[in-house]
Amino acid sequence: MLRAALAGLLDGLPARQAAAAVERLIANYRGSTPTDAPILRDRADVAAYAAYRMPATFEAVRSALEAFAAAVLGWVPAGHVDVGGGTGAATWAVAATWEGTRPVTVLDWAEPALALGRELAAAHPALRDVHWQRARIGAALTLEPTDLVTVSYVLNELTEADRAAVVDAAATAAQAVVVVEAGTPAGYARVIEARDRLIAAGFHIAAPCPHSAACPIVPGTDWCHFSARVSRSSLHRQVKGGSLAYEDEKFSYVAATRLPVTPAPARVVRRPQIRKGQVLLDLCEPDEQLRRRTITKRHGDLYKAARDAAWGAPWPRPE
Repeated sequence: MLRAALAGLLDGLPARQAAAAVERLIANYRGSTPTDAPILRDRADVAAYAAYRMPATFEAVRSALEAFAAAVLGWVPAGHVDVGGGTGAATWAVAATWEGTRPVTVLDWAEPALALGRELAAAHPALRDVHWQRARIGAALTLEPTDLVTVSYVLNELTEADRAAVVDAAATAAQAVVVVEAGTPAGYARVIEARDRLIAAGFHIAAPCPHSAACPIVPGTDWCHFSARVSRSSLHRQVKGGSLAYEDEKFSYVAATRLPVTPAPARVVRRPQIRKGQVLLDLCEPDEQLRRRTITKRHGDLYKAARDAAWGAPWPRPE
């Protein structure tokens, strides 16, 4: 449904103009942008961003939400606030994770992004009544009480003080907070920063970690991230010069809640290595350790499960 809405959006935008806008946006996102200077300036920028980044953001956030939902079975958010939501990719991801309608508010500083998000959402029955509100995302942010707050691909645009304030505001307002950032060392560092603040506020980690203790990764030696498969549009292929019909979006995330949780017994934190007669799984385990487990044919059904295991999945797999 999102793909169809985006295709209709881009019908009137020349491909060359869209590609030029995407290249400029990539350069901005890799640099440092002041909090009070919206990256998305006009409709051409927003349309290019939506076509280029919205599908990837949607898939990353949906992956995080699905892991969260598996840890809080039966819970359905009665309300959702999307902080820095731009064109609303996270609202589409929430609608794809939980059926039904709920009050939704998208907050963003860029008015063109909000306007286009509203236009896109008209194609989704569950999103037609979303409230699109212009707001400065930073230290002055206040949020109304709600069940779920998402903060996706936003913290990279903020100062350290503003990041802390946004996470604290989300923790004060919501029963559940899901933070998603780019799957880079810097993105992971921002996620860990948010994770620490959420735990300090009394939240339990639902995903991806199988515990709420300190992350076992030694800072600077590695970073925790995952991958979501994204179908590539013609604009993706034109800008990146690739021919593949897909790309893999790397992302880091934390999903935390005040609700009772049943986190994964362990989490596959690297792509499984399948070798002759064995599978190597890198796992984050509940005793706060990272371990490599070797599953062989003699493990029977567990070996079959290991061969099917995916990066980011719980281990052992739920029945």
